[in-house]
Amino acid sequence: MSTAMDIHEVLEHLPHRYPFLLIDRVLEVVPNETIVALKNVTINEPFFPGHYPHHPVMPGVLVIEAMAQASGILSFKTMGKLPSDDSVYYFVGIENARFKRPVGPGDQLILKATVTMNKRGMWKFACKAEVDGQIAAEADLICTLKTK
Repeated sequence: MSTAMDIHEVLEHLPHRYPFLLIDRVLEVVPNETIVALKNVTINEPFFPGHYPHHPVMPGVLVIEAMAQASGILSFKTMGKLPSDDSVYYFVGIENARFKRPVGPGDQLILKATVTMNKRGMWKFACKAEVDGQIAAEADLICTLKTK
């Protein structure tokens, strides 16, 4: 079953808030399989004044974080859970990270994640971030859900 999610449902499935919420919409999610989400990158992003004033570029670590947030939504949809005060979804590894093109104001970042492993609370995802059909970044991300 494939479903889209507006910003209100995204906010239910992620604990992140401004300025660290990096998902604007989910275009498609198939639990335990894949997600396609988007981030509209605007000149108003809080990181652009310092990165870099005369040539604004979205920091690569934030592109990775956006892919991780998409992966988190896919995990929560798969588990049939919502984030709660008694647990935290942690990043535990980044493998094979590559940056192929810069992301700047006006770009629409399309975030894709596919579940490649889900064992004993550990999740691994093959992720890509694309702009205009070109890969901007890709990485394999590993995450886990821990109770506080």
